[in-house]
Amino acid sequence: MTHHIDIIGLGGGDLDQLPLGVYKQLKAENRPVYARTGEHPVIKTLEAEGVTFHTFDHIYESYDTFEEVYEAIVNELLQAGEKSRVIYAVPGHPMMAEKTVQLLKSHPDAAVTISGGQSFLDDLFTSLGIDPIDGFQLLDATGFKREDIKLGQGIIFAQVYDRMIASNVKLALLEELPADYIVTVVDGAGTSEEKVISKTLSDLDHENIFNNLTTVYIPPVPNALLNHTFSRLKNVIAELRGPDGCPWDRAQTHESLREHAIEEVYELIEAIDEQDDEGIVEELGDVLLQVMLHSQIGADNGFFTVDDVIKGLTDKMIHRHPHVFSDVQADTVEEVYQNWDQIKAEEKSATRKSLLDGIPQGLPALVHAYKLQKKAAKVGFDWDDETEIWDKLTEEMDEVKEAIQHESPTALEKELGDMLFVMVNLTRHIGFNPELALNTANTKFATRFRYIENKITEQHLNLQDVPLRQMDQYWDEAKTKEGE
Repeated sequence: MTHHIDIIGLGGGDLDQLPLGVYKQLKAENRPVYARTGEHPVIKTLEAEGVTFHTFDHIYESYDTFEEVYEAIVNELLQAGEKSRVIYAVPGHPMMAEKTVQLLKSHPDAAVTISGGQSFLDDLFTSLGIDPIDGFQLLDATGFKREDIKLGQGIIFAQVYDRMIASNVKLALLEELPADYIVTVVDGAGTSEEKVISKTLSDLDHENIFNNLTTVYIPPVPNALLNHTFSRLKNVIAELRGPDGCPWDRAQTHESLREHAIEEVYELIEAIDEQDDEGIVEELGDVLLQVMLHSQIGADNGFFTVDDVIKGLTDKMIHRHPHVFSDVQADTVEEVYQNWDQIKAEEKSATRKSLLDGIPQGLPALVHAYKLQKKAAKVGFDWDDETEIWDKLTEEMDEVKEAIQHESPTALEKELGDMLFVMVNLTRHIGFNPELALNTANTKFATRFRYIENKITEQHLNLQDVPLRQMDQYWDEAKTKEGE
């Protein structure tokens, strides 16, 4: 059954602003007139002239979410439309920030016409004294996400019906802006009762000044307050690499930054090992700096931008997680790994001839050995049990001793490498990452040696003046303190 609904806009202000055709339609039609809300100057005036409105204000109190409210309004309108052609009146223009209108337009059984009413934005721009050509963002205060907010331009939060919605807006903005940032509340823009109030962000919801004609405006945020945003970081890096930027940054190339990338990752690992949250934040920033610098170099050379980097990563994450973004099933970590291996194999099959081709040659030797062994193990090229690896390690240690006895540097280097490779295999086989295990040992050694240095300094001595026996004693003290 087709439900005929004529949707009209009441404009943003008084009756004088209502289009003549809409006014005549409301006055002349002898059929039901529904209104999303009765809180509008035009409705109050027309009611005084004898027009009867069936409003949906009561529905707002009956549901927990606006989505439920809008669905209920639409359902009631459709039921009314079964009996006769109805009029549905909304504030402003029907196509501006009216979710119920969008729901009706998309409903397969609704035959909708739309007419009249200037948008609330027309009067709002006048009330605020701003020119929309400078750019602005319009958000529905009842259903926005924090990540939707674009602080570099003016933001208009429409449909700030009550203090609860105002509180949601405030809390989202306090994640981005200082509490004393000045915002503007506009109530009844273009009406005889218009109010324009400036408030600090922290005080936004302190008064009950909100209704169906209330809008909150956030002026464009200056760059000094945008240092936490990606766009600001992107612009800063571009400026550093620009004609008037920093000589060091301008001189960098992908090759010159290579060693810095490795250093920053290791410093991040150190902060993680030390469980230093502030350090992790700082080192993640340094790692991000490497990404941004390489991306800007790519942009300067005309090859790629940071947007290409982000798109490639996003595409890859979605493609490699079909159990999240598609209908593939993966309920355990093991099943996820199986999916990953299959997907990555399909991605690389066209360009790689060997299973080992995907392992970067520039990795540190310990990490490289670990990854080589992991790749080979995935296709069954692995030891059956630890006993075999221990036997192999003993064999390699004997060969190292033999090479030492023969005083052959070339043979010794080869045998030392073989021994280390087997040790990596043993570490991997029993479930540990050799790089992390060695880092733990390095940290432990450094901590104990610094203890020795401090004890010797307390005695006003130099390291060279203290016998090994005394150093060993301090070393044992450090070990004991670790266990306390």
